Amino acid sequence: MTESTPFGNLLREITLAAAMIFILVVGLWAHTGIMPPLVVVESSSMIHEVDGEIGSIDAGDLILVKDTSFENIITFAEATSTQDSSYGHEMHGMEGDVIIYQKNGDSGTPIIHRAILRVEVSQTMTPDRNATADDNNSAHCPSGGTWDSHSIDLDGEMGTCVLTWNVPGTNVSDQEKITIHFNGDKAGYYDCKRMAHANVESFLVVWDWQPKHAGILTLGDNNQCSVDQGGLAVNGSSGVHSESGVAGPVREEWLIGVAGGEIPWLGSVKLMASGGDSPGASFVPQSSFIYLGLVIGLVLFSPWILEKGLKNILEQSPESEQIKIEMLKYVHSSEEE
Repeated sequence: MTESTPFGNLLREITLAAAMIFILVVGLWAHTGIMPPLVVVESSSMIHEVDGEIGSIDAGDLILVKDTSFENIITFAEATSTQDSSYGHEMHGMEGDVIIYQKNGDSGTPIIHRAILRVEVSQTMTPDRNATADDNNSAHCPSGGTWDSHSIDLDGEMGTCVLTWNVPGTNVSDQEKITIHFNGDKAGYYDCKRMAHANVESFLVVWDWQPKHAGILTLGDNNQCSVDQGGLAVNGSSGVHSESGVAGPVREEWLIGVAGGEIPWLGSVKLMASGGDSPGASFVPQSSFIYLGLVIGLVLFSPWILEKGLKNILEQSPESEQIKIEMLKYVHSSEEE
């Protein structure tokens, strides 16, 4: 028999560890349908409590990313409408799905925010097909409307002039501009967690908004109604920005996935080691570091605890007592011989 060497033992342990990680990653990929299957939350834009909580999305959490079709995303407006089949749908502490997307389809850190409402095309007009991609809205739509390069026109070609919009889950239908008061009357109640003053209400108000194109309006749960799509959609919103400006309504091709299960605290390790443009661990709740330390301690000491526990159980079992008796008999018989 070949004797084991320290190097051989180390190589075996590394191989086993790599195999376990590979199996875990493949399993997560099979479950979520997307790669990578996890994202680390970097900011506090989705927290519900300052000290963090399981069930909502905190900085330092790992979030499973599910591959979900754009049409199956459930918005806050739909989930709070008693007339909608998705009424009551909740994810991560509030109604509606939480989505992960790239701002304007540009590169950079993805955004993980809640889908508030979906803007759909209603009436359209065929654009001037002689206009080029670099031409402005008036060149594409000389007779009026908003140029949407990603919606299909009545002539079956890509690109159309949108005259009116629909918003599922609300009373907005066939409207040139979108105005919705999320005050619990004609739309669900969305609490901004802020004081009402001047032209700012305590609930979410989308006011006289003419979208750039069809898509989903998004908002961080902790952003006090400052939507990602900026002040043209909701008064006082700063919006989120990419290389090409303020984010527009989220298009299908910008979507990375929908936020699934939450693995709390473990992503804090990555944030502490991050550099560059990352905010690091500055937004991670203090309680998360405590729980992370407990988890690390449990992982490190669990083999020793399990070994001691199993040893005690085996020593106290009837089989163990019987073995001791048999061993004593064997010793006595050997001495007599």
